[in-house]
Amino acid sequence: MIADRLHDLLQQSLAPVELRIRDDSAAHAGHAGAREGAHFAVTIVAEGFDGRPMIARHRMVYEAAAPLLTRGIHALQISALTPAESAARSTGPTSPDP
Repeated sequence: MIADRLHDLLQQSLAPVELRIRDDSAAHAGHAGAREGAHFAVTIVAEGFDGRPMIARHRMVYEAAAPLLTRGIHALQISALTPAESAARSTGPTSPDP
């Protein structure tokens, strides 16, 4: 299965502390690109992203997934975060006590 292979490639290359892969292919059925491969959304949290701009993080993900991008994946939506960014998102803003 492509999602399993994508998971393995990202895990091996980037050693994420968190990795979620969602297959959005069904939402694109009938779309011309759907014949060329699957559509995935990836949320990946890795120490290796620390200090790197978003474009560099995306390049790292694309490089890791390269074997599937020419055959198997048509579209890849990426959310690439550091552990600190992920923690900040999950806690959200705090409001003062009344």
